[in-house]
Amino acid sequence: MAKRKFLRRIWSRYSKLGKRRKKKQVWRKPKGRDNKMREKRKGYPAIVSIGYKREKGTRKKVPFIVRNINDLNKTKKASRKDFVILGSIGKKKKIEIVKKAKEAGIPIQNINAEKFLKEVSKEEEKENKK
Repeated sequence: MAKRKFLRRIWSRYSKLGKRRKKKQVWRKPKGRDNKMREKRKGYPAIVSIGYKREKGTRKKVPFIVRNINDLNKTKKASRKDFVILGSIGKKKKIEIVKKAKEAGIPIQNINAEKFLKEVSKEEEKENKK
């Protein structure tokens, strides 16, 4: 099961509870007598309970964000528990990092390396024709 974000019931109504403030968006157990969420009524957000735990394989994996080639070199030293994610970078750097990762055999979670490199090569061919 994918990770689920549990938030307090009316967080979207007030800024002090987290409206447009991610840091304030936290879980608080509903305790009111007539609270529909506490009663687990249909149509209301789910509350934290047994059964929402993630799979054992993905539970302790921590994403390793790569923003440059030096970060990619650090991933080799990092433990295999982590998985690599490309950060928000430009196309030029992204091409370099993906090529280097493919050579090293490091899988990148949020990009299909072969498909990306194929599209880049097509774009380069179009530019060369002009």
